[in-house]
Amino acid sequence: MKNTAFAIAVSAVAGCMLAAVPAFASSENQLGQGQAVITVVPAKNSAPAAVNPQDLSLKVNGKATSIMGLAPLQGPNSKVELVVLIDDSARSSLGNQMNDVANFIKTLPPNAAVTVGYMENGRAALTGPFTMDRNQAVKGLHIPMSVPQINASPYFSLDALARNWPSNNPDARREVVMITNGVDNYDPHYDPYDPYMQTAINDSVKAHMIVYSIYWQDAGRFGRGMFATNAGQNLLLMVTGATGGNSYWMGMGNPVSLIPYLDDIKQRLDNQYELSFMAPSNGRPELASLKLKVNNGAKVDAPQQVVVTASSGAGGE
Repeated sequence: MKNTAFAIAVSAVAGCMLAAVPAFASSENQLGQGQAVITVVPAKNSAPAAVNPQDLSLKVNGKATSIMGLAPLQGPNSKVELVVLIDDSARSSLGNQMNDVANFIKTLPPNAAVTVGYMENGRAALTGPFTMDRNQAVKGLHIPMSVPQINASPYFSLDALARNWPSNNPDARREVVMITNGVDNYDPHYDPYDPYMQTAINDSVKAHMIVYSIYWQDAGRFGRGMFATNAGQNLLLMVTGATGGNSYWMGMGNPVSLIPYLDDIKQRLDNQYELSFMAPSNGRPELASLKLKVNNGAKVDAPQQVVVTASSGAGGE
C-alpha cells in the first residue's frame, strides 16, 4: 500500500530531522514520563503477533529508556475518538467512494466515537460533535466542493484540528483519517522542512493524534503533476510516520477503491497498545524523538516523536 521507494527516501530525511530534535537539558536524577500508542501490524491473512514488554527496546532522544508498561487498547473501556477529515478541494470523483467511507464509519468498533470534517480555507470544518450514532455521523458526508486550492494547505487544517480537538476526554485515543493529495500550495515542491507541515506534526504530537492519510488528487491540474504528487505523498508520509499512523496511495493516480485502506485502518484500531516509559526530562513538557525496536519479529508501527512530561515522583536537582 505504501510506495516503498518514497518511504525509503523520506525515512532517511525524517531520521536526519529527528536527530535534530534537541536533547533534554536535564540532570541525571531528573526523570519524566511519556506514553505512546503503538500498533501491531498483522501479517496478511494471519492474526497479529503477540508483543510483550520484554520484546521491545526503546530509545528516547537516542538514549536507552526503561519501559514501564504495555497495555492492550481493546474492549469497550478503551475509548476511541476518530475524525474522517476530507479535503474539500478533492476531485469530485471522490464522491464515488462515499458509500465505502460511510460503511467504514458504520462498522467501526463499538468503542469508537466518530465525526466527519472538511478541510476548508485552513480550517477543519466538522459536521458535528463526536457521536456513537453511526447514521448521524454519516449524514455529514458529502461530495467535495472540488474548488481548486480551496484548501491551500492541508497542514493548516490538520494543525487547526490538533489545536482544537472537539473533546476533552483524556482517556480516548485520538485518530484521524485524512483524505487529501497532501500538496502544500504555499510551498508546492517537496521540502522536508516545510514550516506548515512541521507545525502540523508538532501540534499533532502534542495533541496525541495518530494520523492516517489516503491520497486523492485535487480538482486543479497542478496538484496532479508528477512533482506535486511526489511532494504531497512524501509530506503525508512524514506526518503519518511522526504520529504513528500510516500512509496509503496507489502510484500517481487515484485508487480504484478505498476499501482495502479503510479495512486496514480498522484492523489497526483493534491492535493498538499504550506504551509507557520513563525518560530524561528538563521539568516541563518537551517533544522528543522515539525509536522502538521489536525483537520477536513482529511488525510494529510507533510514532517517531512523543511528548515527555515531568514525573511527579521524579527527583529534583
